[in-house]
Amino acid sequence: MQTQYEKPVIQKLHSGLMNKFAGSTLLHRKVKTEIAGVAIDELVAQYGSPLFVYSEQMLRRKFRSIRNAFTTRYPNVTFGWSYKTNYLKAICAILHQEGAMAELVSKMEYDKAKALGIPGNQIILNGPHKPFATLEAAVRDGVTINIDHLDEIEDLEAIATRLQKIIPVGIRLNLDAGIQPCWSRFGFNLESGQAMDAIRRIASGGKLQVNGLHSHIGTFIMEPAAYARQVEKMVAFGYEIEQECGWRMDYIDIGGGFPSRSRLKGSYHAVDVMLPSIEEYADAVCDALWAALKPEHTPQLIIESGRAVVDEAGTLITSVCGTKRLPDGTRAYVIDAGVNLLFTSFWYRFDIALAQPVSGPYEPSVIYGPLCMNIDVVDDKISLPPLSRGTQLVISTVGAYNNTQWLQFIEYRPNVVLITETGDVELIRAAEDLSDLERREHLPPRLATNAMFHDLTTKL
Repeated sequence: MQTQYEKPVIQKLHSGLMNKFAGSTLLHRKVKTEIAGVAIDELVAQYGSPLFVYSEQMLRRKFRSIRNAFTTRYPNVTFGWSYKTNYLKAICAILHQEGAMAELVSKMEYDKAKALGIPGNQIILNGPHKPFATLEAAVRDGVTINIDHLDEIEDLEAIATRLQKIIPVGIRLNLDAGIQPCWSRFGFNLESGQAMDAIRRIASGGKLQVNGLHSHIGTFIMEPAAYARQVEKMVAFGYEIEQECGWRMDYIDIGGGFPSRSRLKGSYHAVDVMLPSIEEYADAVCDALWAALKPEHTPQLIIESGRAVVDEAGTLITSVCGTKRLPDGTRAYVIDAGVNLLFTSFWYRFDIALAQPVSGPYEPSVIYGPLCMNIDVVDDKISLPPLSRGTQLVISTVGAYNNTQWLQFIEYRPNVVLITETGDVELIRAAEDLSDLERREHLPPRLATNAMFHDLTTKL
């Protein structure tokens, strides 16, 4: 039998060499054979690949560590779970059990929270698009509403007239916290005077009353001091409102933005070196609060953390389905999960481990997803041993935004399971099939396949 000729490739290996960042490339990739005590091969055998896996123990542990960091430093703290980060029902339910409110930014999320049975007084409604009917339902339910723009003021005034009541509201601010980029899309700008103009507009209408302030300065904020500057400005503005309108702020909502252990693309240092502890964030926020507040005034501090709570609780198991060499000699692997499931791979480099030991020399490699798109790249600078079809990879720290931003594109979305604190495995979202894709579609009878072939046969 004659074998096919394959052109030899000489590839320079860099494993073990020192670099300018005072480290060395990975000599032996981490092997991860289980998640939360459950063997990966058992999970794949029962639920298939790719497979999202969540650890309930890790989720609760992360939430409690953040909660404890703030509640031990300030007496009046409330947490709002950011639905947009991950709105799988089981994930939301766990965090509501832990005492988190529902922080929502759309009608869809509002519908999800209400379907879960969350009462209005445990809901915060943010976001730039609040349909009139949703706003009215939120007012009737006693939801905390943070106004994003002037049109919402008019809508809420119309609702107040209809209900014949003064509605308590908060307003969202955007401000300079000394970091870049400076988020200016949402809410009213503080430094330009736009926010105070909005306050005066609300006061002149006589139908709304501002009792809280909200601001979200960005995402993956690596500087605790930015939150201190945010708090100082929000509290000072709150007292300006009190002096001019007589409204004392009942809450200061600082949004979220705390980072997880994901690595931003372009960062070279280890996470442990770069990432401030949650205690450092709590110190910055609470010290600033105590310094800025008047005596005997302890407004509710609301924190809407998402990524830092759930990211590390989520893992994706995926399998190699093809291997190849690129024209420049780089080893490439195709796996069964791509940017359709890992949308955040455009910004983050994940922790990728082998699910089983693999021998052989390591070399720089590229990992592609299964999509027929050139941008479907999971990692383009990873050192791997020679992998074969069926080898499983374990991608960690993927619990934030991937299950809300995943795409129904080319591939079905897979099973999602939860490993309970007792080690049981529960299915929390079943894999899709064709019925999920086509349930909302309508095919006109004239375009049905049988009719099309009948017309074609008749013409012939």
